[in-house]
Amino acid sequence: QMEERMFRHCVMLRFKDGATEDQKNRAYEGIRSLPDHIDEIVSYSVGFNAGSRSDNYDLVVVGDFSSDSNYETYADHPKHQEVIAELIAPIIDSRTAVQYFVEEQ
Repeated sequence: QMEERMFRHCVMLRFKDGATEDQKNRAYEGIRSLPDHIDEIVSYSVGFNAGSRSDNYDLVVVGDFSSDSNYETYADHPKHQEVIAELIAPIIDSRTAVQYFVEEQ
């Protein structure tokens, strides 16, 4: 039987120039709290850019799900939507994302 491949969601965010450290930290903490509310998340990692490259994005979120439908449940989840609307959207200049099925190494 073929093992179910993990579905990985990666999103990168760039903050607006005027975003405060407090706003950035509240967004970070809001994102980090999502696994407490959304059972479909298998694995979740959030981090601020640690590189010196000025063209990097500022924040990354990597989430693993057991299926693409479980990812969709997460994406549409009211708590996720609340964090986006209240904490992320007001301070984000740009967003990029990719989803892929993880190949076993």
